[in-house]
Amino acid sequence: MANIWSMITDPNMQWIFLGCTLLGLSSGVIGSFSYLRKQSLMGDTLAHAALPGICIAFMLTGIKSIGLFLIGAGLAGVVATFGIGYITRHTKLKQDAAMGIVLSSFFGLGIVLLTVIQHGNYGNQAGLDKFLFGQAASMIGSDVITMSIVCVVLLSVCALLFKQFKLISFDPGFARGLGYPVAALEQLLMLLMVVAVVAGIQAVGVVLVAALLITPAVSARYWTNKLSLMVILSGIFGAASGAIGTLFSASVSNLPTGPVTVLAATVVFVLSILFGPQRGLVAKRLMRQRAKERFVQEREITIHDNAKKEAAV
Repeated sequence: MANIWSMITDPNMQWIFLGCTLLGLSSGVIGSFSYLRKQSLMGDTLAHAALPGICIAFMLTGIKSIGLFLIGAGLAGVVATFGIGYITRHTKLKQDAAMGIVLSSFFGLGIVLLTVIQHGNYGNQAGLDKFLFGQAASMIGSDVITMSIVCVVLLSVCALLFKQFKLISFDPGFARGLGYPVAALEQLLMLLMVVAVVAGIQAVGVVLVAALLITPAVSARYWTNKLSLMVILSGIFGAASGAIGTLFSASVSNLPTGPVTVLAATVVFVLSILFGPQRGLVAKRLMRQRAKERFVQEREITIHDNAKKEAAV
């Protein structure tokens, strides 16, 4: 308890804890709509596409700033989304193939640029490769403030446009019939996903940030059939994963926060698979057992009634 209290009272630890918790909260909320729209791979694509944007931003400015990296990665993510749309509209390739092409192309470009930076005349490039797997311990107060503003904006937009996002997630045709600008709403939702991915890169890294988008949403799906409750649970699961990952990694030396956060989200996912009230494996096993018992009882009653009828005849 003394060790936990010392970690909680440490100012740097407080910044990291707050940043990872807010990151998990916003990622879980945005990831719910991505999961329902069957775009789970999109988060992974956008995360890998952000790497060349980060590298280009550093090459142009020579400054390691989370704000500049957000701008560069965001622009790269927007270019990636338009690239996916262009490929699917003008070729016979499906969206999953287009996302795979964009993911590999942008990530390859990012690795090339990262190598150029490391072997170039850049005096401040140390630690830039940490964006591959994240380095939450390097976050400072200004980084967390930036992430907090981003998270508040994401949550506010989702709350204000919840009805519209719900419609385009389940029935875009019906939403179009009601007069909603479906294409604009889909692009806005994609932009929010880009922002969520970019905000989480420093803590989790481009390789693992997609897991923080999808895993809490899938976990929440096992607990409810109501979208509003699913979004809330997904945000809670994401925030809890960020908080647990931060505390656990801080209590063990040389343990990275990002991967531990993803593992915490995976543990929540496994518990949801097992103990979800309707879709969980335990619940399904109990339902099958009860159905089997009812069948046996009804069968025994039927046999007993038939025997009584035969005896009466």
